[in-house]
Amino acid sequence: MSLAIINGSPRGLKSNSELLMRNFIEGYCNIIPRIPEQLFLAKASDLAGIPDKIKTSQNIIVIFPLYTDCMPGIVMQFFEDAYESGILNSKNVGFIVQSGFPESKHSVFVERYLEKLCRRLNCNYLGTVIKAGVEGIRIQPPSMTKKLFAAFSLLGEEFAKTGEFDRTIKDQLMGRYEFTGATIGLLKIISKTGAFNMYWNKKLKENNAFKLRNSNPYSEFRN
Repeated sequence: MSLAIINGSPRGLKSNSELLMRNFIEGYCNIIPRIPEQLFLAKASDLAGIPDKIKTSQNIIVIFPLYTDCMPGIVMQFFEDAYESGILNSKNVGFIVQSGFPESKHSVFVERYLEKLCRRLNCNYLGTVIKAGVEGIRIQPPSMTKKLFAAFSLLGEEFAKTGEFDRTIKDQLMGRYEFTGATIGLLKIISKTGAFNMYWNKKLKENNAFKLRNSNPYSEFRN
């Protein structure tokens, strides 16, 4: 089986997508001892070679994060270029969409889009794997990521055997669709403590943007 995996995260080699991709490949290689092509849309040096690498691979997996319910611009550009060039024509194409949102409901709409996109690109749709709650896995201890990484490794193994995403593993990874009832009430209480902002406040401070956290740069254009 010829396989190319395209990482659409702007973070490239330092992305959560790369971690998930790495574990998927580990499982894949347990069955097929040949490392798939790995391409990064965030690396300018990879962009020129993508058409040739895709040309020699019948199966393509595109993995990318969801940012505020939107795919990264580099992924959108890749799809637009693929439409113009026809490089995905007749290929088998699947997707892995990960996000920091704790609920998977944010990703189901892009899943519908991706299925429709494959029809427009004239390629065979292999399905979409959705994984929420991924933000922070790079700094979590192994005890917290062991189950997640094992699931992606198993996903890779099954893909190597069948050329498809295993339905049971997909459902497991999708997890909670949305919070309801008492859970929402509990989350509202926790949010008042500021606990949910600790990670993001840390990132804002690291980038000297903490004092700008309440800025509304486009507010003057609302009317």
